[in-house]
Amino acid sequence: MARKIAIAGMTAVLAIAAPVLGGCAAAQDEDTLTFMFRGGPAEEEAYTAAIEQYEADTGIDVEIIMTTADEYATKLRAAIVGGQVPDVFYIDPGSVESYVNAGVIQDITEYVEASDAIDLDNMWDYGIDSYRYDGEKLGQGPLYALPKDVGPFSFGYNATMLDAAGVERPDPDDPYTWEEWVEVLKAITKDTDGDGELDQWGTGLNVVWNLQSFAWSNGADWIDEDAESVTVDTPEFAEALQFFADLQNVHAVTPSVAEAQTLDTYQRWMQGEIGFFPVGPWDVPIYKDLPFEWDLIPWPVGETGETASWIGTLGIAVSASTANTEAAVDLAAYLSADRETQQALVDAGVQIPNLIDMAEEYAADDSTMPANKEEFFQVLQDYGRALPATYTYNAQWYDELFTNIQPVIDGKVTAEEYLAQAQPRMQEFLDMANDQSEMARTGG
Repeated sequence: MARKIAIAGMTAVLAIAAPVLGGCAAAQDEDTLTFMFRGGPAEEEAYTAAIEQYEADTGIDVEIIMTTADEYATKLRAAIVGGQVPDVFYIDPGSVESYVNAGVIQDITEYVEASDAIDLDNMWDYGIDSYRYDGEKLGQGPLYALPKDVGPFSFGYNATMLDAAGVERPDPDDPYTWEEWVEVLKAITKDTDGDGELDQWGTGLNVVWNLQSFAWSNGADWIDEDAESVTVDTPEFAEALQFFADLQNVHAVTPSVAEAQTLDTYQRWMQGEIGFFPVGPWDVPIYKDLPFEWDLIPWPVGETGETASWIGTLGIAVSASTANTEAAVDLAAYLSADRETQQALVDAGVQIPNLIDMAEEYAADDSTMPANKEEFFQVLQDYGRALPATYTYNAQWYDELFTNIQPVIDGKVTAEEYLAQAQPRMQEFLDMANDQSEMARTGG
């Protein structure tokens, strides 16, 4: 699952585009829809097949506009400005407020509730609520999209490596404490060929995507409940960030910056050189050919004793200017909630089921890796959260934390020192985002 589309600057683009959106859509023929989406080769193949089946079932032609994840935001923005909004397209939760306020997407609640093909009670609350907006707060109110997927960010381990080192495999129901995990990481960080250089490491994590679990599990967070104050300058947050940095600088259980530049940690995990690494459902089709046995466990726990992680999602929205709302919602529902379509997407390995009863069957299947698929659903049901910037007007305040964080990771600055400097800058950007949100809502 790629990071949510960055929308800094999107507000201005949408403000320009909004007056020309009425009546403008990429397809005006009621028997034709346009569908814009993004992804890699596996997703392109799976969704193309699903669209072809939809066309055969309904007689409606669907023009596919496929982009890479990196290109998607730019091309969608160009379509909006040009008044050629696709009938149906992917959005992320962080874009809902901007798109609704600018009149780009429409409220589909009435159509969804009237549809016999959609059972919202059998879909993940997180996936549905991520696309609700009541005009003031995200996560509640009318529905503006259906979930394309939900992506629980779980934690994986190389069972083959642990076995070779004589380390007991972790208990899937009893997470490591940080201290316990470090001892295991030290036991599997080795020079395997005797040349004086390390060949395998305990872990190799990216601070942008992995700090969340450590901070949350240690009782820290990025902002307060009202999304008004940045809260990274706390002892709990500093402890979590310092622990993350110490994995490299104190414990030496992760590749150094130089070693990661030679071969990044993702590739090292793929080659069996990393013991513990994050895993999302989107990784499963890629990992099916890994040269080692692997499985899922909860993330290691900090002071709270509770594991934590995040959940990603993309949604499928309907343009406010489509010529055929009913057919467009039907296509979104077909991709999001149709049982046969969901099964085809699951079989293709591009996602876990949006339907809860299907997901339970998926989790019970231990014939393919990961055997502990249940862990994905523990993230969804018990301890997963939205990424910190998901429900703020833009992500600039959140991104600011990572802009100059490298000296901490390199051990040149302490976490406490850095966070004290970063908090005021982040607060300034959050205040700006909240002001922009207020102006967009009130037209000020």
